[in-house]
Amino acid sequence: MGISSTGIGSGLEVESIITKLVTLEKQPLTTLQTKAAIIQTKISDYSQIKSLVSTLSDAASKMTLDSGWNSLSVSSSNSAAVSAAVTGLATATSFSVGVSQLAKAQSTVSTAVTAGAALGSSGTLTLQLGTWASNAFTAGSAPSVAVTVAATDTMAQIATKINDSGSGLVATVLTDASGDRLMLRSSATGEAAGFRILATDGDGNDTDSSGLSRLGFDLSATTAYGMGANTYQAGQNAKATINGIAVTSTTNKFKDVIAGLTITASEVTGSNVEISATNDKEALTTNIQAFVDAYNAINKYLADATAYDSTSKTSGDLQGDATAIGLRNSLRSMMGTATTGGSVTRLYELGISMGQDGNLTVNAAKLSTALDTPDKVKTFFAQNNNDTASNGLARKVKAFTTDLLSFSGAMNNKADALAAETKRNTAEQDKVTARAAAVEKRLRATYTALDTKMATLSALSTYITQQVEVWNSSNSN
Repeated sequence: MGISSTGIGSGLEVESIITKLVTLEKQPLTTLQTKAAIIQTKISDYSQIKSLVSTLSDAASKMTLDSGWNSLSVSSSNSAAVSAAVTGLATATSFSVGVSQLAKAQSTVSTAVTAGAALGSSGTLTLQLGTWASNAFTAGSAPSVAVTVAATDTMAQIATKINDSGSGLVATVLTDASGDRLMLRSSATGEAAGFRILATDGDGNDTDSSGLSRLGFDLSATTAYGMGANTYQAGQNAKATINGIAVTSTTNKFKDVIAGLTITASEVTGSNVEISATNDKEALTTNIQAFVDAYNAINKYLADATAYDSTSKTSGDLQGDATAIGLRNSLRSMMGTATTGGSVTRLYELGISMGQDGNLTVNAAKLSTALDTPDKVKTFFAQNNNDTASNGLARKVKAFTTDLLSFSGAMNNKADALAAETKRNTAEQDKVTARAAAVEKRLRATYTALDTKMATLSALSTYITQQVEVWNSSNSN
C-alpha cells in the first residue's frame, strides 16, 4: 500500500481538495442510484402483477371447461355395499343398483411338503392365463411362461421364481401343521384372468399328485390331479343390475356404465341401492368465488400501486404508470360489460356487484338461487360463440390474460423495457464512476507536479537565503 505525501511540497491540503472535487464529479450517481431503486421496485411490482394475472387466468380457465361445471355430489342409500364417484364428464342423475356377484381372482393351494424341505423333483411349470368354462380352458392373449424348477428348490424358492416370471400369477407360501403349501392366485380379478398350470415332471409322470406334478392345475384333465384336485376359487366377474339392466365387470368397479361415473361394488346386495348424483352447488360456488377473489386481488394491487394520497402527499410505486392504469381499467370494464347470448347478461344478476373501488362482492343467497339453474350460469361464464361480444365472461378474461402473459404480451414487454432501463442506468453509473476516477487521476498528477515544482523553488530559496547570509557576514568583517 502506497503512502500519499501530496501537499508536502506546496503546503496545501491537497487530499481534502481532491476528495471534494471528486465528490462533486460523482454527484450524478446519487440521482442514478435513486432511479435504479425505483426501477427495481417497478420490476418487483410487475413480477407480482404477472403472478396475479396468472392466478386470474387459471381461475377463468377452470370456468371455461365443462369439468368446471360438472361438479356433482354423489350419494348412496347403502355406501357400504355400493358407492359411486365422478370420474369423467357426468350429469345429474339417479338410478338403482343391485349386486348379485363380486369379482374374484382365481386362487388355489397345493398339498403340503415338509416345511423348508426341497420338493425333490425337477422339471418345468408352464403358466398360462385364460378363461375356464365347463372345465374347458381358452388361452388368453398373453403368452405362456415357463418356470424351471430344480429338485433342490423349496416351496419358497419356487414361489420366488413364479413371482419373478411376469406370468400374471402371485405365489405365496402357507405354512401350517402339515408343512409348506404353495398358494397361487391371479394378480387380476375376473373370468378372463384364470390360469392353467401344466407340469413337465422329471419323474416321468406329469399328471399324478407327487413330485412337481403336485403343483399342476388343469381342470380339463381326465383325472383330477395336483392343485386341480384341491378346493379352489374360480375367477369370476362382478355382476349387477342398473335400473334392471344386467351389467358385468372384470373388477368390482363399473366404469362409464353411467357416463362419467364409476360405481364400486363392495357387497352382494339383498335389495337395490339407490344412487343419486346432483349438482354440487358448493363446488360451483367455490369456483366462482375463486374467480372473484383472483380479480379482486389484482384490482386492489393495481389500485394501491397507482394511487396518490393527497393527505400524506405520497404516491404508489406505479402512480402514473400507463401500463398499470390501463390494465386495471381494462379488467374493470370487462367485469361490467354485458354478455349476450344467454338469459343472464351481467354479473349483478348472479348477486355479484362491483363497488366504487372496483372490487366485486358476492351475495351468497342470490348466487345460490342462480345456481339452482346451473346451465344458465354456465352459459354466462363459459359459452363459446367465437364472438367477443357473446363469449362467456370467463372465456373473455381467459383470452385477455393469455394475451397478457404471452411471449410478446404486455407483461413480458414491460419486463423487457424495465430490464433495458436497468441496463442503461448501470451504464450511466459506470460512466460517472469512470469519469470521476479519471478526474481524480488528473488532479493527483497536477498536484504532484505542483508539489515537485514548489519543493524545487523552496530549496532554491533556502540556498539563496543561506548565500546572502554568508555574504552579509563576510562584508561585515
